[in-house]
Amino acid sequence: MTAATGWQAIRDAALARLRSGRWAPGTLIPTEAELAAEFGCARATVNRALRDLAAAGYLDRRRKSGTRVVPHPVRKATLTIPVIRKEVEGLGGTYAHVLISRATAVPPTAVRSALGLPADRPLLHLCTLHRADGAAYAHEDRWLNPEAVPGLDRLDLTVTSANEWLVGQVPYTDGRLSLSAAAASPEEARHLGCAPGAALFTVERITWLQRRPITWVRLSYAPGHRLTTDI
Repeated sequence: MTAATGWQAIRDAALARLRSGRWAPGTLIPTEAELAAEFGCARATVNRALRDLAAAGYLDRRRKSGTRVVPHPVRKATLTIPVIRKEVEGLGGTYAHVLISRATAVPPTAVRSALGLPADRPLLHLCTLHRADGAAYAHEDRWLNPEAVPGLDRLDLTVTSANEWLVGQVPYTDGRLSLSAAAASPEEARHLGCAPGAALFTVERITWLQRRPITWVRLSYAPGHRLTTDI
């Protein structure tokens, strides 16, 4: 692996060692520094990968005692934030996105309360339409905290969507996910090509870095969308 190796690749390599028995139950695994040298990456990248495996129940991490393989791991259901481009391409479609609007504004009360921010805190508001084979796939309504994403004002989000850029570039420590059916707003109906009030599958997600909120996003999928995930 090269220095460009991401934390997901390291996580997958470590998981392969766990499943093969190379890292046996109950044993200590190499230190973060040793793994960083082996994979040719930053120690923080290794840390992110091991935290993910610990959260999934495979590893027991203790300060000053090292990281040990859990003898009898209890699997936990986890969800990875999807890159919509990869999601569409995985279904065999051709992906494209359109940045509908971009503005700095004070978010509505519901969004501000969910993020735990002061009433007068301005955020970056983005509306994006994701397409598959030219047809509407999902409408994205996103609020981004500039304090959690330095240089946000200089990003060109017409080339790479905010969804893909954030997944690849901005780490998070906590998140909250809500799945529901909701009636299409006039704006969502216009962009998704459905009738106002039509039932849409929606995903609302918040991510934090420590105690600092990063983003609130609502994804509304075109009628007929099905969510499939591994557990």
